Amino acid sequence: MLMAQVEHFMKSKISHPLTHADKVALALAQKIAEQIDLTQSLLAHIPADKLEWQPLPQTFCLGDLLGHLLEAAAGFCAALYALHPEGLHHFVKLRQQPVNHRCHSAEAAERLSQYQQHIAEGFALLMDEDLARPMPTLFVPQGETAMTVLLGNLEHFINHKYQLFFYLKLLGVGISTPELYRFRQPPDLP
Repeated sequence: MLMAQVEHFMKSKISHPLTHADKVALALAQKIAEQIDLTQSLLAHIPADKLEWQPLPQTFCLGDLLGHLLEAAAGFCAALYALHPEGLHHFVKLRQQPVNHRCHSAEAAERLSQYQQHIAEGFALLMDEDLARPMPTLFVPQGETAMTVLLGNLEHFINHKYQLFFYLKLLGVGISTPELYRFRQPPDLP
């Protein structure tokens, strides 16, 4: 779903033409979209009566993990806003949304959809040259490249997506590898 949104924004909302080089930004956006889509499908498998469940003490309960996934998704929006605050000034409203809180799967699904729309909009403004721009972060005040920041956010999101997958497996939910990864078909060769 997000991949189509990114491509739509890339074609209709940006003032620069998509160049061959800008395809790196598009590829990154598509990978983020894929991971959010996979997470959305995992949310549909969460038993409503298990939101308080946790595998061990001192670990996230399932509802808290959902809230943390929202924080991970919000990280993409924060990075994109930092790169293009003039075109994404309305992203500031996202800071008013709660993250890192206990939530239900329906709230998580709705909010991930909202983040998907914002991420697509942010990537529509992104060119490959932006990926090399340094960005100060909480952890590296002197700055890291935008690509490093976005890949770090992607790693964070994927790790917690896997944590959700693993929790569901421990709960006996009938899911398997296809819910975790997007399997690609080999291209047709002449």
